[in-house]
Amino acid sequence: MEKIKKKLSENILDKLSMDFMRNQVLKNAYGNDDTFIAALDPRPLFVWYAFFALVPWFVDDLVFLLGCFILVAVTTIMAKVAGLVLLLFGVGVFSQTGYLFVVSLLFGGNAETVVPLLILTLKVATVSLASVTVFSGLDPDRLSNGLMWYGCPEKLSFSVSYAYRMLPMLMEEFQNVLLSYRLRGNAPDSNTMTGKVRYLIYQVKVIIHAFYPLMLNTAKRSRTTVEALEIKGYRYAAVNKEVKKMKLSTLKVTCDDLLFLAVSFLWVALVVLGSLLIG
Repeated sequence: MEKIKKKLSENILDKLSMDFMRNQVLKNAYGNDDTFIAALDPRPLFVWYAFFALVPWFVDDLVFLLGCFILVAVTTIMAKVAGLVLLLFGVGVFSQTGYLFVVSLLFGGNAETVVPLLILTLKVATVSLASVTVFSGLDPDRLSNGLMWYGCPEKLSFSVSYAYRMLPMLMEEFQNVLLSYRLRGNAPDSNTMTGKVRYLIYQVKVIIHAFYPLMLNTAKRSRTTVEALEIKGYRYAAVNKEVKKMKLSTLKVTCDDLLFLAVSFLWVALVVLGSLLIG
């Protein structure tokens, strides 16, 4: 009886964990419609993103990079990005530069290595947060329409919005496959240290075995979606200029878009001025 309770509690925790991740993905893709960033036109927002995604790589001034980082951090907060995305951002950025600092100390480095690594961290963090602001703050359909306006092929822009829709379904399918394997399997006891290692190995094996059914089920879903699109005339609509014009008619530059660009570049100008005065 105790083993059954333990197994059920583990499955419930796993389900809650997977549900949490799926909800975070859904919130990140479709739960930010009421934010200031989501209401912006994607076309000027792409111009803003191009600046903060490219310029930091060519500048080594600490004050300028710090100012850009503060700005994109504020826009990320305004976009109400999901906590899971921010967690992955933090782990990805600071783990990369953190191990470089540790390695530099092991090979004779000192406190002087902090400044170059800080500059590198600010560059990566600024570009990453700018990407998070745009691609997580915008609605997938508006993002797709913005790419189409700039000349991206219809199939590519549609693939971007479709990828957002597929992520929650992929996670749900992955969860179902994992649960089916665990219900049919017999997980090792994890009370002892050896048992915990064996349990970890068991979990890895289950994930590896779940990969192929996941890909097969995803391919089936994709085929169903393609057939539904063909029935609805997607191939004709993708090359029809009237349909494209109808989709792009929803895009409109407003005063908020111009204000956002003006405030952003005014802040950059003040940062540049401050950097020149300090230097």
